[in-house]
Amino acid sequence: MNEKKAITRREILAGMGLTALGMIGLNSAWQKLGNNIPHTNQNRTAAEGNTPFPNVALYTHEGKAVRFYDDLIRDKVVAINMIYAQCAGICPIATANLVQVQNMLGERVGRDVFMYSITLQPELDTPEVLRQYAERHGIQSSWKFLTGAPEDIKLVRYRLGFFDRDENIDNVKENHTGMVRIGNDALNRWSMAPALSEPQQIMATINHLDPRAVHTRHI
Repeated sequence: MNEKKAITRREILAGMGLTALGMIGLNSAWQKLGNNIPHTNQNRTAAEGNTPFPNVALYTHEGKAVRFYDDLIRDKVVAINMIYAQCAGICPIATANLVQVQNMLGERVGRDVFMYSITLQPELDTPEVLRQYAERHGIQSSWKFLTGAPEDIKLVRYRLGFFDRDENIDNVKENHTGMVRIGNDALNRWSMAPALSEPQQIMATINHLDPRAVHTRHI
C-alpha cells in the first residue's frame, strides 16, 4: 500500500468516532477520495437540466467510485431504498422482499431498471461491509449498494424524500428504511412504494414508470 492510500485509510478510520470531531474527519476523508473521481462535473448539484438531485461522489459495494446523478440517476428508471448493515428491524426483511423484485425483473436489472440501496450509516458501512451484506442476502451484482461521506449521504437522502421535518424523528435511522423511491428521470416521474408491500406491487409501480414495460404483468 502506498503512502497516499495509507494516509487516506487512517483518515477514514479516525473519522469513525461518534463525536462531532470524528464525523468531520470522516467527511474530509470521503471528500479526498471523491476528488480522485475523473469527471467533468464536480459540482454538488448536477449542472444540466432541472434535476433536484446532487452529483456527489459515492462508492459502490464493489469499491467503484460514482457520481450520484450523472452515473446512477440520469435518464434511468431507478428503485432506491435506504438501509444499514447493522439494522435488525425492517432492513433485512425489506432487502429480502426486494430480492424477489430483482428476480422478477431478471435481465432488466442493470439494463432497463437500476436498483440501489444507500446506507444510512456511512461512518460504519464501508464498501467492504456493504459487499458482505449483499453477499449474505444473495444479491446479484446488478443491484448496487452505496456509501459515501455522511454529509453527502444526508443530502442525497433529503433530496430523495427520505426525511421528516421533525428533527427528533428524522434522526432515527429506522424511520427511513420503510419505503422504496421509484422514478424515471428521463420523464421526471417519481413515486414511492412501501418496502414491505407485496413484490408484485413494487413491480407494478416500477412498470408503471417504465414505458417499455407497460404491458408487463405478474400473477
